[in-house]
Amino acid sequence: MQMFEKVRDSEEERARARLLAHFEDNPKSVFYSRQLEVIFEREYFHWVTHRALRRLVDEGRIHTEWRQLSTGSAIKLLWHRNYRFYKRSADEVFKLVDGYTTAATDGALGLQGEHLVLAAFARQKFLLVAEEAKSYNGRTWDMTGHDLDLIFERDGVGYGVEVKNTLGYLDVKEFLAKLRLCLHIGVRPVFAVRALPKTWASALIRAGGYAMIMRYQFYPWNHKDLADRLRSMLGLPVDTPRRIEQGTMQRFENWIAEPPSIVEADEGKVRALLDKMEKRYVLPAAEEEPSEGPEGPSV
Repeated sequence: MQMFEKVRDSEEERARARLLAHFEDNPKSVFYSRQLEVIFEREYFHWVTHRALRRLVDEGRIHTEWRQLSTGSAIKLLWHRNYRFYKRSADEVFKLVDGYTTAATDGALGLQGEHLVLAAFARQKFLLVAEEAKSYNGRTWDMTGHDLDLIFERDGVGYGVEVKNTLGYLDVKEFLAKLRLCLHIGVRPVFAVRALPKTWASALIRAGGYAMIMRYQFYPWNHKDLADRLRSMLGLPVDTPRRIEQGTMQRFENWIAEPPSIVEADEGKVRALLDKMEKRYVLPAAEEEPSEGPEGPSV
């Protein structure tokens, strides 16, 4: 379940105004919350958009309807309050999202992300030494039940790679646990993700890690029709590439050759940084938000 940082009122107010304008500009369209979080992620963190949507619902500015997906989870559709005959549009959006969640939960998308990353690292002459691993060079992580998707080696250096081929952010508790795992067993942390909040990426870099931002969620070729419809009808960043672009890997090579100057060498300061981040972003259980589908929050 995704956690949310408490934000300043001014930031939430700006998101609320921006979203309200979006509904006013699209008075005969139906959306769902994850879609809007992704569409506006260059302006606002997902959790800011989420809270702004909740406010608009509470104010009666937009209307909502719960629907249950084939997977058993549910989503909440959203539309302008003046859109009286919304049912057909709602049916179309629901059908697309239902197809997406089925693809996401059957493991196809996760496997596709790992396959593309594995092939990209192989082309760069990295050696795969472990999968679903929590040990390296005699050191083992046993503080939580987490492990890393892949561990590579090159020139005597280990790289712990976590792949998240999702529309939403990975859970902050998982992010912190896997970052600590990498630091404990002595591998350089690499998160290959579609998107990552800038504050999280900054903490990752300071801890000596790398944010490999893909920008798209990757679908296998047998899901191309679904990906095309999600992109054209819902404006979601999904694609069906045959390989990860060379430019993405070249930026990674540049990071290896010239690590950023902001990397923190003091392990104690890195631990303090991650502890501070955990206090900032992880809510008490009583304040956790409800979930929507396989990837997180609804309004």
